[in-house]
Amino acid sequence: MGHHNIKTLKVASFNLLNLIQPNTKFYGKRFYTQEEYEKKKTWISLQLTKMDADIVGFQELFDETSLREIVEQHPLYKGADIVMGARKGGSPAVAIVSRYPIRSYTVYSDFPEQLEVDGLVVPFTEFSRPILKAEVELPSGLPLTVFVAHLKSKRPLIPDSVVDRHDPLEISKGEARSLLLRASEANALRTILMESLRERDHPVITLGDLNDTHTSVTTQIISGQAPPRFWSMEQKKKLWDILLYHVKDIQARQSSQDVYYTHIHNGHYESLDHIMVSQELVKENPNRVGRVVYVRTFNDHIVDQTFANNKINCWESDHAQVVATIELEDRDYNHYKNKQ
Repeated sequence: MGHHNIKTLKVASFNLLNLIQPNTKFYGKRFYTQEEYEKKKTWISLQLTKMDADIVGFQELFDETSLREIVEQHPLYKGADIVMGARKGGSPAVAIVSRYPIRSYTVYSDFPEQLEVDGLVVPFTEFSRPILKAEVELPSGLPLTVFVAHLKSKRPLIPDSVVDRHDPLEISKGEARSLLLRASEANALRTILMESLRERDHPVITLGDLNDTHTSVTTQIISGQAPPRFWSMEQKKKLWDILLYHVKDIQARQSSQDVYYTHIHNGHYESLDHIMVSQELVKENPNRVGRVVYVRTFNDHIVDQTFANNKINCWESDHAQVVATIELEDRDYNHYKNKQ
């Protein structure tokens, strides 16, 4: 039986901004009316149509039913696989939707290990929002590992016992706590990624709302740092094997302007939503199985609230969607099946 080869694969990240059933409270008192909920579903559906991605990693999903309602009614996702990660406490979860079969998936709630600083253990032990890893099989037989992440935001972590939550010192302490947690999460994600990256030759894609820019320390912890020029080829190869490459950088090298931003906060245009690929999808790699050819951010709906008259509609997301188009080599990858 002949199989059709896909030449392009489109992978996306989509922060839904609190998708939850109507009349259900989240974060204390907030909820959607039936009308707002219908608008939200319609808006998400429209964005999915524009994006037309094969695999979408979602963040900020409170219940699977809501996502299923959208995906199962969407003409582009007939029969798509849907997997939701785990929720922790009152927080939302991540999820993945794929047109290609998800063969297995793993949810990571706990850190593989805790960091130590001068013999003291950093107190964080688990992700604020559990990580989801999905093993997808592409039509050519090529296996693809996709990680979906949503790291701790910069929003200050202030204990409930604090009376004045507007106290500038309490806010700065809270921001420091958030950064420490995000750094610990980034390191834990890196440790988990190493298992999938090291000495494997199938592509790994990590995507999601990492809540910091692509040059920030926490994001670089996840991707790894490129080897210095003076290292030996052997040392470099070992590092290339475990690096992740930001599609933002790949796109910047190919295009004359950089308009990659996915979020606006206090007038700052930031990119918080990222897609990173392993060396198997980088064009400089002679053994690649594909390469990123195009990256697009869907950010027309994002408003700069420093112009006070712009109110965000509660059914829209405050994040852009990011879509990376990957051109795959036209090869038969059935030999992977024998390996696994």
